[in-house]
Parts: sequence; C-alpha cells; structure tokens
Amino acid sequence: MPQTRAEVIRQIRSFSEADMTETEFLNMLEENMLPLQQFFTYYRCAIMEIETKFKVLNEQFSLNGESNPIEFIQSRIKSYGSISRKIISKNIPRTLEAIENNIHDIAGIRVVCSFIQDIYRLADCFLQQDDITLIKQKDYIRNPKPNGYRSLHLIVAVPIFLENEKRLVKVEVQLRTIAMDFWASLEHKLRYKKNLPHEKLELLTDSLKQCADESALWDERMQDIRNIIESD
Repeated sequence: MPQTRAEVIRQIRSFSEADMTETEFLNMLEENMLPLQQFFTYYRCAIMEIETKFKVLNEQFSLNGESNPIEFIQSRIKSYGSISRKIISKNIPRTLEAIENNIHDIAGIRVVCSFIQDIYRLADCFLQQDDITLIKQKDYIRNPKPNGYRSLHLIVAVPIFLENEKRLVKVEVQLRTIAMDFWASLEHKLRYKKNLPHEKLELLTDSLKQCADESALWDERMQDIRNIIESD
C-alpha cells in the first residue's frame, strides 16, 4: 500500500533534520507527494511482473520433471533515505525524472537458486523473453569482488501496462546460490557495525574473504555432486 503523506514525512525527517541537503530533498518530496506515490507504484508493478516471470519458469522446470531451481525470491524498493544519499553522492538533480534516469536499482529482486548452473540457466531463459531488455550485466560469480562477494547482477527494463499507457521500468535482478546469499547477508551485518578499530576492521576483512572463498568451494563441490548424480 502507498504510504500516506504523514508517514513519508515522518520517515524522512528521522534522518534529514540535521542535514540541509537532505532537508531540501524532503521539501521536494512534500511538493511532489502524488507524483512520488505514482513513481513508486510503477516500481512495485515492475517487481510483480518480474517475480511472476521467474515463478513461471520455476513451474515449467518442475513440469518437465526437473527439480525447482529457485529456492526463494525476495524483493525490495529502495528507501527514501537510500535514494536521498545516492542523489547526493552522485550529484543527481532532485527531480523524479532524473532519479528514474540515473538510479537503476530503485526496485530490486533477489532470486536464490540451489546450484550455480541454475543461475545461468534461469538468467538465459529470463533474458530470452521478448519483453525484457537487458541494460547492464555484471557477473560477480566468475569475477568476484575483492571482498569475495559473488552474484550475477542484471539491470533490465520491463514494461508495465497501466490504464492509459505502457511504461518501461528498470529493475535490478540479483541471482545467487544459497551459499552466496548466506555469506552476503552476514557480511552486510558485520561490515556495517559502527566504530570498529582499524585493526579489527582489517581482521574482519580477511576473515570474511576467507569465508567467501570457502563458500565458493562448497558451491563448486555441490555442483560437481549434482553433475555426477545426473550423469547416471
């Protein structure tokens, strides 16, 4: 459900009162409340479209006598605070059009799979659909981030059909295995602990990277076991 005007203002004031730049962002939201609610509705509709596409693919694999490749799907819309901070860091004009054109991960979907091969197979099937436009792809599985983060990222545009128009809306899709998702979730919780001394931060970074490497080995071994089972 769309947030009420009072709820939006209360949420944003919680982080913006001490920051004049974010206060300016708050004023923009107050002046554009109805367009803002419509703006976020577009992203919620886009999420529903893409979630449905992945659920249909999951059902199809099951009908073909295969195991379901998807363990679960999660979605989110970026918070007002997160969008505000991105506007400031990237010096994006404070208009809804500029936000839509420059921030491509306002809507996000995470698809968690059982095995690495499932990720690429699902991604291929998804991207072959003629109403999906691939804007950008980053493969952090074959090329992990320095900290060990692994996932396949797709920025896509999907059409949503409204009462009197069709709109293309950008969504970020992340595909991961269970091990990748488990590591990323814990890394995020630990990484953003406040006021860690430098020596503890270095130890944390090294330990998390080691855990990422070990979880990658688990993924590879489980994929090998699956390949042996299916080869019989």
